[in-house]
Amino acid sequence: MHSKILILKFSKTVAEKPIVCYLVKNHDLTFNILNAAILPQREGVMVLELTGSKKNFSEGIQYLKDMGVQVQNASQEVKRITKQCTHCGACTAVCPTGALSVIRPEMKVEFEQKKCSICELCVPACPTRAMQIRPTNTIFFE
Repeated sequence: MHSKILILKFSKTVAEKPIVCYLVKNHDLTFNILNAAILPQREGVMVLELTGSKKNFSEGIQYLKDMGVQVQNASQEVKRITKQCTHCGACTAVCPTGALSVIRPEMKVEFEQKKCSICELCVPACPTRAMQIRPTNTIFFE
């Protein structure tokens, strides 16, 4: 599964259309609305977490763009839930930047946030789901 937090900007001409409804229905995606400010005949903004297969995700993003919706990745980062980590090292095998490594002889996995490129390869590789994508800031609308 592929999951990202997105910021969708709707022009006032498309704000009243059921675009997100058709996005999830026609592209087999799931969503969680994290924040939204959409009013009739006004520009609107929605922050949502969109999840699905990579193919469906890409097709869904293209659908949004074709409908006139501006799509941006929200600021996000990879976080490790230390209590869930069993230090198995599965994540280190897929990390291209060396942000995840095994400390020897203790055999503990170390996560260096500054080296992380947010490629998200560690998220599905982690059998205990200790690696997660989180927003780096909260966006509020008035």
